[in-house]
Amino acid sequence: MTAIPGVVFSGSVDGHLRGYSTTDGRVIFDFDSVGRFKTVNEVQARGGSFDGPGPAIAGGMMFVSSGYARAGGQPGNVLLAFSVDGK
Repeated sequence: MTAIPGVVFSGSVDGHLRGYSTTDGRVIFDFDSVGRFKTVNEVQARGGSFDGPGPAIAGGMMFVSSGYARAGGQPGNVLLAFSVDGK
């Protein structure tokens, strides 16, 4: 898990990265990472389960890897990058 003011981010074995409000615990962000992604270097990438360290957050960006086949998880090989402005 990773926390910033107002939100705790946690990945799940089902492939969802969710952000929970620190005020009331409701889900305020939900991203399904399972599937194929177009990458900046045009290498085929696929998201899967989250099972490891939480996202890294710095400079208005959030980075998280997706794809863990351990303990029944879904395999994958993608590093996802999210920005505040969606670019």
